[in-house]
Amino acid sequence: MNAKILSISENKNLYKIAFGLAIFTILYNIAEGLISTFLGYQDESLALFGFGTDSFIEVISGLGIAQMILRIQKQPESNRNNFERTALRITGFSFYGLVVGLVVSGIYNIWTGQKPETTFWGIIISVISILIMWVLYLAKRSVGKKLDSDPILADAECTKVCFYMSIILLISSGLYELAHIPYIDSIGAIGLAFFAFKEGRECFEKAKSDKYCCSHCN
Repeated sequence: MNAKILSISENKNLYKIAFGLAIFTILYNIAEGLISTFLGYQDESLALFGFGTDSFIEVISGLGIAQMILRIQKQPESNRNNFERTALRITGFSFYGLVVGLVVSGIYNIWTGQKPETTFWGIIISVISILIMWVLYLAKRSVGKKLDSDPILADAECTKVCFYMSIILLISSGLYELAHIPYIDSIGAIGLAFFAFKEGRECFEKAKSDKYCCSHCN
């Protein structure tokens, strides 16, 4: 199915679904961020706290994506506006800040032997996130294909990256909770930093051009 053969009503409904998915992503990330940072701080789990911080950054990105969908719905061939570019730059700087915080904190925790009290909630939150991110990815990908929309398909691929980050949290939290492997929580946090760096770089690349590719698509 191609966007060129969609009726006006079908096209309009698909963009409504795409916008709804963007809003759901924003609201979910707000909730996930609040819960993850609170529990991560309380349990001294750097990976969970960093995961929650990443969720807050994704909210900023999500606002830009929601604006993008509204713009494309009205003018399919239009370029990014100032709101979207500003959101991308803020998101990029935020990701880079997160990278520094996670790497420095991770190294410090390894150096001092700091370990979380428990990573139980990291397991629970990561499992929920894996399920939700995968469903969101499939839904966004389906809508993007039906609309033949590169921007929406790129957003779907970036949602898949959040899915991968959830897997990292699950692995690090699970290994620590089950086997109490030393420093695994800090190593997981540094793993999250790697993906945060890639996302930050992608944000600045998108802000500089009107190309809608996602570096994570490869």
